[in-house]
Amino acid sequence: MFQLQQVVPTPLIGNTAGSQIWATDCTLLAHQRYFVAAPSGSGKTTFQHLLYGLRADYEGTLLINNSDAKSLQANDWALLRQEKIAIIFQDLRLFLDQSALDNILIKNNLTQHKTVAEIEAMAKKLGVFELLNKDCGKISFGQRQRIAIIRALCQPFDFLIMDEPFSHLDSANVAICCDLIMQECKANNAGYAIASLEEKYDLVYDVEVRL
Repeated sequence: MFQLQQVVPTPLIGNTAGSQIWATDCTLLAHQRYFVAAPSGSGKTTFQHLLYGLRADYEGTLLINNSDAKSLQANDWALLRQEKIAIIFQDLRLFLDQSALDNILIKNNLTQHKTVAEIEAMAKKLGVFELLNKDCGKISFGQRQRIAIIRALCQPFDFLIMDEPFSHLDSANVAICCDLIMQECKANNAGYAIASLEEKYDLVYDVEVRL
């Protein structure tokens, strides 16, 4: 799905020693599960933003489904983000003045991937059902993380990108979130990539690479 051919983000030029992704030829396949070990300063968030089309400041070639990422138009990216690539941002990118449910529905309404009952079931599983009608600005960051996870899963996808999605959760909640993520990835026959400084969490991995 993603082919990186000698890709180096502009801020990291000359500083990619030891990486198995930057300045190499690397392929990330849909339906495979990746742990990306990302030491501090290795471009963890940049890596995920490149895959999602939020940055284009790099040397080399990034192919997405055999198309050059830099040649993709806005409509191409919109379709990929609606049907092929899901993401959980480290900074969450929720609308704080809107309810948790409204934040989820903004995504879900694009494809009608989940019913309201299914969304409520996920919220119950993650312990945030009682918060669905609260504005996101009035709930904790850890609770927002769980809302962002549900939002990411409310679309069809072949690949899920995760950027430190559990940083404010305790181990019990991490385990529940991981179980839901793996359940939904299995239902979509999808793979995922999670980049972390060192924590692998309770997820199953096929491949481990160093950023």
